[in-house]
Amino acid sequence: VRIDGNYDEVNRLCTELVDLLDWAFCNINIRPFYSEGSKTLTYETAEQLGWRLPDEIVIPIASGCQFVKHNRAARELIDLGLVTGAGAAMPRLTGAQALGCSPVAAAFQRADGHVVPVRPDTIAKSIAIGNPSDGGYVVQIARRTGGVVDSVTEEEILEGMELLARTEGIFTETAGGVTVGVLAKLARAGRWRGDETVVAYITGHGLKTAEVLDGRSQLEEPIAPSVRAFRERFGRLAEAAPPASERAATTASAR
Repeated sequence: VRIDGNYDEVNRLCTELVDLLDWAFCNINIRPFYSEGSKTLTYETAEQLGWRLPDEIVIPIASGCQFVKHNRAARELIDLGLVTGAGAAMPRLTGAQALGCSPVAAAFQRADGHVVPVRPDTIAKSIAIGNPSDGGYVVQIARRTGGVVDSVTEEEILEGMELLARTEGIFTETAGGVTVGVLAKLARAGRWRGDETVVAYITGHGLKTAEVLDGRSQLEEPIAPSVRAFRERFGRLAEAAPPASERAATTASAR
């Protein structure tokens, strides 16, 4: 279902539908399987580097949950002794946002690190969260580890997608373009030495946002972020879900 609204509005609509229809809400950002599972990306990074941590990791920021968990994963690897010697140093953690939705990058520039919510306006829809729940933690972690939080323009996002496709053969969505864009921006500024290992996390496949490449969307028209609009478009689907009492009775009889 395509919604004519930002990430926060879609989340609110889904929450309303869950309460109204007794459906399950599978949003990954509020599920423990996602938050804990995110750590495996850092585990695999260390393993593929010969059980050492990189000097810096560049991570796209939406809610900030993934960023926070990568910090925890690196600390766990160190505390458990799975990485040792020079490879056991805590990596600098750097965040990447689209300029059109960059409340955490803006907070990083403030002395108090306070995150001020914004209304997203960017093609990087999958990370367009204007009021990130873990934004404050991201600022703290970035500062503590020596990282930064930066942002890139829409043009730089598309350039990042094109660069990754041309040089690595990887088709990423717009969030990956944000990560590569910030990576390139910091590299041009001379942030890293030639002997440092920097890892960029590309977290989504290009088919998620393929329409941005030609300016056209082949998908159905979106609906407004409201229960009324959902019922008007998907009335029969909404009525198909049996009441919770009926499902409970069915489950009990099956036992």
